[in-house]
Amino acid sequence: MAGLRLMAVHAHPDDESSKGSATMARYAAEGVRVLVETCTGGEAGSILNPAMDRPDVVADLPAVRRREMARAASVLGVAHHWTGFIDSGLPEGDPKPPLPEGCFALVDDEVATRALVARIREFRPHVLITYDENGGYPHPDHLKVHTASMAAYEAAADPSRFPDAGEPWAVAKVYYTHGFPRRRLELLDDELYARDGVRHFEEMLSRWRGRPDVMERVTTQVECSAYFEQRNLALLAHATQIDPNGWFFAAPVEMQQRVWPTEEFELAASRVAVPERAEGDYEADLFEGVDPNVDLPVGPSTSEDAR
Repeated sequence: MAGLRLMAVHAHPDDESSKGSATMARYAAEGVRVLVETCTGGEAGSILNPAMDRPDVVADLPAVRRREMARAASVLGVAHHWTGFIDSGLPEGDPKPPLPEGCFALVDDEVATRALVARIREFRPHVLITYDENGGYPHPDHLKVHTASMAAYEAAADPSRFPDAGEPWAVAKVYYTHGFPRRRLELLDDELYARDGVRHFEEMLSRWRGRPDVMERVTTQVECSAYFEQRNLALLAHATQIDPNGWFFAAPVEMQQRVWPTEEFELAASRVAVPERAEGDYEADLFEGVDPNVDLPVGPSTSEDAR
């Protein structure tokens, strides 16, 4: 897979490790150049691991999270870049408080798009991974990542847009990452219940009752089970955010490899031919149809909705 490049756009440090990280680790091991672009520093995040809720960590949280991100990138074998925007935080309450001035979610769309266009034109990825229109979940920074990523996908190929941000580059394909299919958790929950009589994912699954499963949108399943251990280690590198005793680690790696050995994506847009598939016939490779030796033509409106 020499010559191929993959860029994943995420909102905060740790998002990259919970959403498609085993896939990135697999591609990196196979010779693909992989870049994680993190839009904010996670400055407004809380400490979610009780063991790390210490005065020294609280006082230096932004720097701690930067070091955690560096360790996670090293574990996954990927390159990393900070876009440089400020975490918006997750507003809570009724009514919700206003977002803080200067945060990523309030940045002008053109400013956010230009920043990602510059990164795309510098790195020249063949495939771009981002979030769907719901942000994966409706955090304001995740929603902004979706908007800016999709706009940058179009603008990066258009010579008339942001001419000072580098030579135009046409990304071949864009995927949304779908990290937590309900069916996957149901199967693992059943396996764990058969083993020890405990419903480990009951609370998580209760939030999704009555909602569509993301598998209804999935077009692509990448077999990456050999890299699940790396995924776990990358998550644990984000020690302020990930409790090693939390629900994510309830199912052993060996069980996950047997029950659900893939990570899921949705092809959102493509500049290369996409073959018709029967329902349930999933694409197995994000680079299907991509030739690293052929640069796609640039210009406005060079892509089409893959769906």
